[in-house]
Amino acid sequence: MATPKLTPDQIAQVSKLVAGYISAQREKYAPRAVPLSAQQRAPLEPFFAREVIDSVRVLVLEGERVPNPDFYPMLRGLGFNNLPDQSAMGAITFCDVVVSHERLTAGLLFHELVHVEQYRQLGIPRFSDLYLRGFLNGGSYEAIPLEVNAYSLEDRFRRDPRRTFSVQAEVGQWLAVGL
Repeated sequence: MATPKLTPDQIAQVSKLVAGYISAQREKYAPRAVPLSAQQRAPLEPFFAREVIDSVRVLVLEGERVPNPDFYPMLRGLGFNNLPDQSAMGAITFCDVVVSHERLTAGLLFHELVHVEQYRQLGIPRFSDLYLRGFLNGGSYEAIPLEVNAYSLEDRFRRDPRRTFSVQAEVGQWLAVGL
């Protein structure tokens, strides 16, 4: 089924709702989140700016799941049947707070830190807008360019974690050419 088309005003409205959801979830989970452990930092430090490594906070949930946004019923009413289910994600990044439903492996943490870098370069409003537009244009979570970028860099890391590269530079270059 094709993704419903939204008007420019609807896109702006939903983009603001997404940004509000991200900010609210960040505020909700940040007080319980902790800095990366030395064990978590070690494999990631060669790839990420110190600012990212030092500022990110992580939380592995036990006995609870991240809820879907309150505006999902409105979107379903507009015909969206393939919205990403937050409670089924391995982990979700809310700006600089990574909330996980499972143990944070180096690969999963790498992917989420790519999102932290994306937020760092874009800010929450622009990240939200690009994420929404990517979903609308691609028709699925897997086709969202911000996710494609994160999965691509994660894949490079997983293939050869000894071959370092700058995620900050890669995200910056991708944003410059891809948008």
